[in-house]
Amino acid sequence: MAVRTENIVKYLGKALVLKGISVEIKPGEFFFVLGPSGCGKTTFLRVLAGFLFPDEGRVFFGERDVTFVPPHKRNAAMVFQHYALFPHMSVWDNVAYGLKVRKLPRSEIERRVREALRLVRLEGFERRLPMQLSGGQQQRVALARAIAVHPNLLLLDEPLSNLDAKLRAEMRSELKSLQRQLGVTTVYVTHDQKEALAMADRIAVMKDGQIVQIGTPTELYRKPNSRFVAEFLGDANVWEGRIKNVHSDLVTVELPFGELKCHPPSFPVSEGGRVLVMIRPEAVAVEVNCSENIEVTNAFTARLEQAIYLGEATEIVARVGETIVKALHFRPLDGGLQNEIRLRFAPDDLTLLPHEVA
Repeated sequence: MAVRTENIVKYLGKALVLKGISVEIKPGEFFFVLGPSGCGKTTFLRVLAGFLFPDEGRVFFGERDVTFVPPHKRNAAMVFQHYALFPHMSVWDNVAYGLKVRKLPRSEIERRVREALRLVRLEGFERRLPMQLSGGQQQRVALARAIAVHPNLLLLDEPLSNLDAKLRAEMRSELKSLQRQLGVTTVYVTHDQKEALAMADRIAVMKDGQIVQIGTPTELYRKPNSRFVAEFLGDANVWEGRIKNVHSDLVTVELPFGELKCHPPSFPVSEGGRVLVMIRPEAVAVEVNCSENIEVTNAFTARLEQAIYLGEATEIVARVGETIVKALHFRPLDGGLQNEIRLRFAPDDLTLLPHEVA
């Protein structure tokens, strides 16, 4: 089922929490809403679920306008951050609860509960109470309860945030696999960038009650449209510069440490205009043997400030002039690093962003 919202505005008391949210979610899509705490993610999810009605705007499930339809008539299921399991009920009864409310036949309830527990790999746990389960198992019960009702829309509110790092990583893979298997349209709210990048088909990045960019994980990571998106989705070098000249295939930008040739951005630029230049640390090429004085485009001699061995890579902090540059070096450094290194920035890896007035 496709989901569409048009200009959703929501106040909580006098606070304007959602400032005109419009999205289109495709049938069967694993759609993430990503943003810092307090940006309105959970409020938006509750509007989709029907727990909150918008003050302005419309919500559509397919072609059906469900803006003011109560939750139990939307056929949407929500998994909460703290699972919201009934502590006095067994695993079986927790999963069966929504089916009993819908007054399904006993045989159908049994079939669906068994199928849901099989999908989340909890066969044999039917008679246990929530307090007898680990955090990961409780999360699976909450998920089983949600999918047992065969929802048209599955809503997940930071479902992995209470798990330890190892279990969270394991559950990412399992959740993604389960969503693919079910084929249910899913909206997943999180503030965890790695979670979103690893699992999502598309991501909507939120800030201060607004969606600032929507795209695939690759699009958002490699081609963010603002400094906020660039820095929120991972480590990034971002420098202020001024356009020196503009050609059809390359733009030359003057930075404090020299000139960089970049591909033209999607927004209009002109000579003398101010822009931001962004490159990810892993895209910075590090040359440890730079004794030869070779003229190379977008290459600069740098002074090594710090090198931290991470196992799979060495994290480098270097200084070009007075500008700090972060880089990752993935080759073995048996001989260590010299005080002087060369850094190269490929035009394909440089992204121009609009200059933002502080």
